[in-house]
Amino acid sequence: MIPIEIIEKYDAVRRFYKKSEIIFEKDSFATHYYQIISGSVKMNNFNDEGREFIQGFFTVHQCFGEPPLFLERTYPANAEAVEDSELICVSKPNFLKLIAENPSVSIIMIKNLAQRLHYKSVMAAEISTEDSEHRLLQLFDYSITYFNFKKEQEGFHIDLTRQQMGDLTGLRVETVIRTIKTLEKKSEVKIVNRKVYR
Repeated sequence: MIPIEIIEKYDAVRRFYKKSEIIFEKDSFATHYYQIISGSVKMNNFNDEGREFIQGFFTVHQCFGEPPLFLERTYPANAEAVEDSELICVSKPNFLKLIAENPSVSIIMIKNLAQRLHYKSVMAAEISTEDSEHRLLQLFDYSITYFNFKKEQEGFHIDLTRQQMGDLTGLRVETVIRTIKTLEKKSEVKIVNRKVYR
């Protein structure tokens, strides 16, 4: 994402968040640009029954929650630290100044937003039309690229819990567990020490 040395020129501050700490809440107005130095963050919503739906996970060097900075809108989801995390933040006016004064950063932001929009489009289509096997395989394949999962001896480790897989695909945890076992029998995935590999 944006090189830290550029962000720091625009009165950026570093903030630390403990695991499960809320960074911002749904329907609040966007005031800062956030980029992850260490740790990870998820953006989520809850339905009327209290079930969580994860909009996405974000890790080191990624940013999150920036679309409302350009739209004068509120956040469409909550942001929560998945683990202890350090973020670098810059106020909205300074972020917009940064973008205006650094055309190369504008290209980075456009690519990032386009990738995220592509992910949302793909997953929306999968959730509305495809069976559980297809949904999970699409999630795994996209996540390998988007979350930069590392290839290990057994393959790409899908570093998501069964609950997170369900929250990202709209499936119940029980369905995720059954489907992964089916995919293993079909040699689509490997399970080693309860870890899923693609």
